[in-house]
Amino acid sequence: MVDIAENGRTWLLSGPTSSYALHLADADELLHLHWGPRITLADAEALAVSPLPAYWPFESPLDGREEYPVEGGPRFVRPALSVRTEERRGTEWRFVASSVEGGADGADAAGEELRLRFDDDGFAVTLHYRMRGDVVERWATVENGGHARVELLRADAATWTLPDREGWRLSQLHGRWAAESLLTTAPLTYGEKVIGSRRGHTGHQHLPWVALDTDATEEHGEVYGCALGWSGSWRIAVAQLPDARVQITGGAGYDDSGLLLLQPGESYTTPVFAGLWSDGGFGGASRTWHAYQRAHVIPDAEQDRPVLFNSWEATTFDISEDQQAALARRAAAIGVELFVVDDGWFGARTSDRAGLGDWTPNPDRFPKGLKPLADYVHALDMQFGIWVEPEMVNPDSDLYRAHPDWVQYQPGHKRTELRNQLVLNLAREDVQECLWQQLDTLLSSAPIDYVKWDFNRCFTDAGWPGEPYPQRLWVDHVRALYALLDRLRAAHPHVAFESCSGGGGRIDLGVLSRTDQVWTSDNTDPLDRLAIQHGFSQIHPARVMAAWVTDSPNTQLNGRVSSLRFRFVSSMAGVLGVGGDLTEWTEEELAEARDWVALYKEIRPVVQHGDLYRLRPPAGGLSAVQYVLGEETVVLACLQAQHYGEPVPALRLRGLDPTVSYECRETGEVHRGAVLLHRGLRTGLAGDLDATVLRLRRI
Repeated sequence: MVDIAENGRTWLLSGPTSSYALHLADADELLHLHWGPRITLADAEALAVSPLPAYWPFESPLDGREEYPVEGGPRFVRPALSVRTEERRGTEWRFVASSVEGGADGADAAGEELRLRFDDDGFAVTLHYRMRGDVVERWATVENGGHARVELLRADAATWTLPDREGWRLSQLHGRWAAESLLTTAPLTYGEKVIGSRRGHTGHQHLPWVALDTDATEEHGEVYGCALGWSGSWRIAVAQLPDARVQITGGAGYDDSGLLLLQPGESYTTPVFAGLWSDGGFGGASRTWHAYQRAHVIPDAEQDRPVLFNSWEATTFDISEDQQAALARRAAAIGVELFVVDDGWFGARTSDRAGLGDWTPNPDRFPKGLKPLADYVHALDMQFGIWVEPEMVNPDSDLYRAHPDWVQYQPGHKRTELRNQLVLNLAREDVQECLWQQLDTLLSSAPIDYVKWDFNRCFTDAGWPGEPYPQRLWVDHVRALYALLDRLRAAHPHVAFESCSGGGGRIDLGVLSRTDQVWTSDNTDPLDRLAIQHGFSQIHPARVMAAWVTDSPNTQLNGRVSSLRFRFVSSMAGVLGVGGDLTEWTEEELAEARDWVALYKEIRPVVQHGDLYRLRPPAGGLSAVQYVLGEETVVLACLQAQHYGEPVPALRLRGLDPTVSYECRETGEVHRGAVLLHRGLRTGLAGDLDATVLRLRRI
């Protein structure tokens, strides 16, 4: 909810446990007051009358205290807003008005949106705030209301100001292809730490999330977290200023070379940059992020995601209708609920050198289209899905031969073909309409229930001949992607979408608001996946984290040999999938897989919708996660290696009622909640690469 002081210059947003406060000073300087535990409006007003400290001429009293720093005036921090008009560069804004709108939740106070409007001689800025639970959503809108042109050099979504503390630590998720979402934590030092992507998509290298703390553990201590909802190039800068104050600034675009050119009457709205404060440690922060996404971000989040089979690792490009049908029979026999035909079903797609852009079934492989196979899969009581990569085109394709000017390119420059493909200029309206027509026709041609939407190369030649402000391409590509997904979802509401980008290259709050799950990583090795999933869970819930069981030895990366048990338990931490060549699995393996799939369906509601507790990180020995939903608890434990014959430690559970008892369904033993919380639960694991699932029910 939003509280406003009588003078109309102090605002307080409050959630269940936290508050966020800001104040407009007499000179129209918007100052940050508070972000942390819940306070009252009277507390915020008391903070508002505290004077700014005196500064020497080489510093600014505004730096580190302004809510949304702009370029211009006595400011030396990184500006969140930088503009250039025909007369000058910079902003000298004046406060116009504040308003509270009903927001998406109507009369629900939790959906109230605070808007603060400022003006600079016809150039207007509106700052938006909304509290969702304990997550603060912030974004900005800039409008050209009176200039011949406004160059929007930089327009970040928000700047977050942290309280005065000593010894800040910065946590982030870094990586690369096949090693995404790896968690690292390090002391924050003076200067700036900048993470982001200049690749045109979110990127494998960083997820757009940071967390800061001073002494937090997994379940105790203050944690401040921020996450950006944008699926193109982006940047988050964490700065420790000369006086040790810390600010976090983030938004779309990687540099300050120019975001957009605004003609008279045009506006730009930034993506949402969300933030939260938690006093429950990193685990408490994660559970708040997860609840926020399930409630306000992910479409149809209350629905269980089905167990899927994907044909890629079994067949790669060498596919046929009969071969896919044979795989479908085996998948149905082990309990799979969704059968997905991956790359190779369309155009002249017999390798990665041709076919992208021609989204019609290959007539040799599917002579009557996809409908006969889809009908056959449905007759096996499974849903039917396909793989697409609509934003890309092969030079060897009918689409490119007809429209070679539809790709991103720089005239006179050498062209880059990564993975033998080019990026379509989705900012063009004719490209947008072509993709809509192709995909709408495709989804109408057969009973398709699921689309895996891939993006397998970065921007490299992001030019648009004839466009006077080429940076527009970077923003408008993402806007067009969102609009296309929105349009397809509206026209085909029964179809679910998965975001994929060579694995985890496009995962963020923006794409998650339009897709049902994400492909976490192309790395399906069950041991590697423990660390990837550990990092992913810092911000995103199990409900969207796709995880596959594939073949052993691992054929994709490292040749590691692991048991079916270990592969299944590792993958059951998210949305379970199977990606191995089932035609090569023995009858014993298929029977075991059927039992694991059946078990996953039993625990799925708890895993996909419950509260996550990371009991032990994947650091070489025993690792475990726990999910709690109502009276049910599920523990997934994986033992990487047992050393020196030492017993495997017990798992101290969390989130339980210490005053009641719990029955373990695997052993029949009854445990007191207080004992499970204090002394722990024995797993029975031993040796190397062992794993187990333990289910407990409150009695």
